Amino acid sequence: MRWPLRNRPTAPEATGRGSDGELFDEAFQKRLEYLALVSRRIFSGQSRAERRSRRSGTGVEFADYRRYSPGDDIRQIDWNVYGRFDRLVLRQYEEEEDLSVYILLDCSASMGLGTPNKLAYGKKLAAALAYVALHHLDRVSITALRDSGVERLPPTRGQQRIFTVFDFLRPLAATGQTKLADAVATFVAQNKRRGVAILISDLYDPQGFEHCINALRYARFETHVLHLRSVADAEPAIRGDVELIDVETGESRRVTVTDKLLQRYRQRYQDRLEGIESFCVRKQVGYHGIDTATALEENVLRLLRRGGLVT
Repeated sequence: MRWPLRNRPTAPEATGRGSDGELFDEAFQKRLEYLALVSRRIFSGQSRAERRSRRSGTGVEFADYRRYSPGDDIRQIDWNVYGRFDRLVLRQYEEEEDLSVYILLDCSASMGLGTPNKLAYGKKLAAALAYVALHHLDRVSITALRDSGVERLPPTRGQQRIFTVFDFLRPLAATGQTKLADAVATFVAQNKRRGVAILISDLYDPQGFEHCINALRYARFETHVLHLRSVADAEPAIRGDVELIDVETGESRRVTVTDKLLQRYRQRYQDRLEGIESFCVRKQVGYHGIDTATALEENVLRLLRRGGLVT
């Protein structure tokens, strides 16, 4: 089922640029510092930022014992156990790995719609999550998803690298058609190291959103979907005889918008939201509805409290 056609936005909204020069200003950076401070309090006493792998290695955290076999490193023998029980066993330790956080930002033309602009909001959301992850010593990579391929910020680490994130996000514009499955397939091929994959998108894809989410799941990424939803999507401010133009394909349709038609639209829109969330729940994918009319800090803190994204 094709979702109803979208109105063509007027410039500069159509490009998703808007006031990008002010997106990451000093006031926004102070907001990031606040979010990082609060995230430290939220996760105080909980798991560390670095997630432990299941491999055993030579780290500092004791994991288990195993029986000694000829050829094993005798330095790992627990001589206390041997003295008490006359058994040769090796101490095994958990090997710690940096958590890899991959942020996938949909940059198709539909993301240029909405007030506030969905792409501009998505950029700030991506920057906020990246900053928190960098603050917790994780490795962060950002990928812009396009119909023509992907643009990629390679994995980076360290709190000061947030300015590299800003430089990558700032020029991104909302253009082209939504082809999430193709773009995600390219992402998977380029990133062999698994980690947390955070998809930020309005999920308006004529081919369906399911394929891209399944591609991340099958590639064993811990997948989270941040579904951007604008007031204009839920309550379009149109009445009477109008021409609807698909912002991505240029396809047009003349319709008469009545109260009855708007009521049907609202019901289908709600059904769509419930269908997306239901799919994610069934597939054990983290689903997070993000209303762009809500303050960024409120949405980010809610995500952090629910956990699983960057800590």
